[in-house]
Amino acid sequence: MTKLFALLVAVSLPASALADDPQITDAAAQQTAGSWRISVTLRHPDTGWGHYADGWRVLDIDGNVLGLRELAHPHVNEQPFTRSLAGVAIPDGLDSVLIQARCNVDGWAETTYTLRLTCTSC
Repeated sequence: MTKLFALLVAVSLPASALADDPQITDAAAQQTAGSWRISVTLRHPDTGWGHYADGWRVLDIDGNVLGLRELAHPHVNEQPFTRSLAGVAIPDGLDSVLIQARCNVDGWAETTYTLRLTCTSC
């Protein structure tokens, strides 16, 4: 009876309540000659090839994609983990960007992480 009740509750919940979006716990930006290097730390309950965080992207405030970092494999035993993307072209005048993570089952996370930019050559 208990298993049946748990199953009924699980199927009655919206899909978003069951999904574990990748969570961005930290991000940093370093300006290099004409571009930026973005480093993102994220956490996700990777279970293996069937369900894992498989990427993140850098967006401007209007949602335009400025860079995409594909994650080629699960990080089951490495949580949280940090990966970087070099050569991101960020238009002049932007003082922040948004970072959005993705998993191979649930797609793009609804929430974004705001990363403030500090221009070192301005």
